[in-house]
Order: sequence, then C-alpha cells, then structure tokens
Amino acid sequence: MISPGDRLSPPLPRRRFVEVLLGGGFLATVVAFVYPVLQYLIPPKEADLGSDSVVAGRTGELKPNSGKIFRFGNRPGILIRTSSGEYRAMSAICTHLSCTVQYRDDMQHVWCACHNGHYDLNGKNIAGPPPRPLELFEAQVRGDEIFVRRRRET
Repeated sequence: MISPGDRLSPPLPRRRFVEVLLGGGFLATVVAFVYPVLQYLIPPKEADLGSDSVVAGRTGELKPNSGKIFRFGNRPGILIRTSSGEYRAMSAICTHLSCTVQYRDDMQHVWCACHNGHYDLNGKNIAGPPPRPLELFEAQVRGDEIFVRRRRET
C-alpha cells in the first residue's frame, strides 16, 4: 500500500526518450558506414581450398610454344609448353598487383598486361614493375595427364 509520504519514481521524460532514440540511430549510422570500410581495408584471409597437386591438362592439349591457364585451388596457375617440348608451371598471379599473367608465344615469356610486367620461363621477373618472381610449380607427365604440384622446400 502506498502511503501519502512515498513518492513514485518520475516517468521517463519525453526529451530523454527522444535523445536515446536519436543517439541509437546515430550510432547505428556510424557503424553502417565504418564497418564496410574496415572490411575493405582489412580483407579476410583466403583459405587455400586446393590440394598440393592438380591435373593441369592433357599432353595433346598444348602445342609447343604455347600456354594455358588452369585452376590450382582457388588461384590460377599457368602451364607452358616450351619450344623444346618441356612443360613448365607457375603461379599466374603477377607479383606486382595480382593481375593474371599470360604466355606470349611471340616473345616466348610470361607477360602481365596490367602494367607490362615480364617474366622468363623460370618465373623470374625480367622487366617492368613486378618486384618478385612468380611461384614455380613442378610439372610431371603421367600417362596422358600433366600433373602440377607445389614445390616442397628442402
């Protein structure tokens, strides 16, 4: 029972209610703008979904002095058949700005069209802006299939 001396707590004033509502809306707006910017600046690490060995092609598929792009896990690789018939495989991601490289049969080396980067058939950067060589893979012919696998550090 409420005695006449007891005071009830005062109701929440309308002004305070509006301040809380506007503050929450402002905070949600800031988070909606900042979160995508942080996602862009700090991209999540990509999981390598592939294995250490893939079938990159068949022996009759490539003629001498040609190349093709194949999928190695979640990244592209490039398989090259040299003029002498030897198979070479390497990453197809330019070390400059991660563009996909291609084999140029007229120059007989790997070329990045984005910023005119050049790599020799051993993946070594020989001209242009690429700062590092391409990652080399091992290419082995088994039957009529060409297997490519990552090089193991010894």
